[in-house]
Amino acid sequence: MQTTPMIIDGRAVAGERTLGVINPADGEVFAAVPQATPAQVDLAVAAAQAAFPAWSKTPDGERQRLLHALGDALQAHLPELMQLVTQESGKPLNGLAGIGAGMEVGGAIAWTHVTADLDLPVEVIQDNAEARVEVHRKPLGVVASITPWNWPLLIAIWHVIPALRAGNTVVIKPSEYTPLATLRFVELANELLPPGVLNAVTGDGEAGAALAQHPGVAKIVFTGSTATGRKIMQAAAGNLKRLTLELGGNDAGIVLPDVDVKAIASKLLAATLHNNGQTCACLKRLYVHDSLYDELCAELARLAAATVVGDGLAPETQLGPLQNREQLAVVEELADDARRRGARFLCGGHRLERPGYFYAPTVIADADDGMRVVAKEQFGPLVPVLRYRDVDDAIARANASEAGLGGSVWGADPARAAELAQRLECGTAWVNEHGAVQPDAPFGGVKQSGIGVEFGRHGLAEYTSLQTVKVMKG
Repeated sequence: MQTTPMIIDGRAVAGERTLGVINPADGEVFAAVPQATPAQVDLAVAAAQAAFPAWSKTPDGERQRLLHALGDALQAHLPELMQLVTQESGKPLNGLAGIGAGMEVGGAIAWTHVTADLDLPVEVIQDNAEARVEVHRKPLGVVASITPWNWPLLIAIWHVIPALRAGNTVVIKPSEYTPLATLRFVELANELLPPGVLNAVTGDGEAGAALAQHPGVAKIVFTGSTATGRKIMQAAAGNLKRLTLELGGNDAGIVLPDVDVKAIASKLLAATLHNNGQTCACLKRLYVHDSLYDELCAELARLAAATVVGDGLAPETQLGPLQNREQLAVVEELADDARRRGARFLCGGHRLERPGYFYAPTVIADADDGMRVVAKEQFGPLVPVLRYRDVDDAIARANASEAGLGGSVWGADPARAAELAQRLECGTAWVNEHGAVQPDAPFGGVKQSGIGVEFGRHGLAEYTSLQTVKVMKG
């Protein structure tokens, strides 16, 4: 079994202990990575600190050129990266509605190129006979990136590329469940970038905690659960680190009574079930008007029951396994609780009898807001469908959550739907779509779903500090 090393200061680094990486399609360990020690985290941060002065002063055009070259390197290794993503995360190569490892790696390539072309020009506040006042954006220093297991490579790109584009250096700690594609990305990057600009350490929460509280880190960018985000925020207080936190979501969708059920059912299913629901911005609570509730429930159940579940390496697979045993247990418990509380299971509702962490796609009717499967982010292939009669009531129920990542409204009149969508308490509101993000539009949460935004110029600015320069004339 191969052990993939960490990368610190441009060199491969082993560890005294290793952690096994499990293929969730069979539950077997197929690779290993080092368990970083606090001393090795110190070395990674020191390498990034040493590389920062030169990298931050590298001409803007040269940084752009190198990042575009990195995007080209990802493209050249696309099949290899796809296989790594599928083996470690369970995500199918193709996936439901085309949302799979191919989309993840393709998205990583696209995000790299688009972000490389972003800039933050000097803003001129005043320029007259008295003075010239300019606002400049300056890099922060060492950025710590801590990434989750659900979209391991894509989220690594979301964190790393804007940090580098702005002139920062980076230490990334991927999830111990899914470190392999990220390590390969960092290896490819180190064939292009100066040593120390991008470093990778691996390990469990101990390594993450050492990185989060490190006094040499100027900013932390984290994607994951709200509970872990709170711990990272506490750890950052020691030296007032900047933070970008994209945390848990419990996104609601509201289906208006004027929709064509047949036309939207497949899009709704993909919005809820892609990647087995293991996406922060999946649609996780579906509020459907009473007049078409039964029809839409039946159509969703028909489509879900026909979804092909299997090993993600098989090209026909639409949904693979859940990523880890612990998440499978969460899904089973939430489903069992809903069943005990009187919900109707129209399809699924059980673990599949095969090796690995497979759970059947499940549509749950007669759900209510008090059920844990509705109140809690499921992060699994469970689709609770709730009935409403008054749209104001549906919006109030959708907003009655501590989470505020995304939300959507589905209707035949886009203008009316957009008006309603703006009443949702969430960072992104979609109309007749859900979960679609793009590299030039900001994305982030409100309430307990995070701090700050990612993507586009707004996201790039989060990796900088402001400096106002006032030059007196005369």
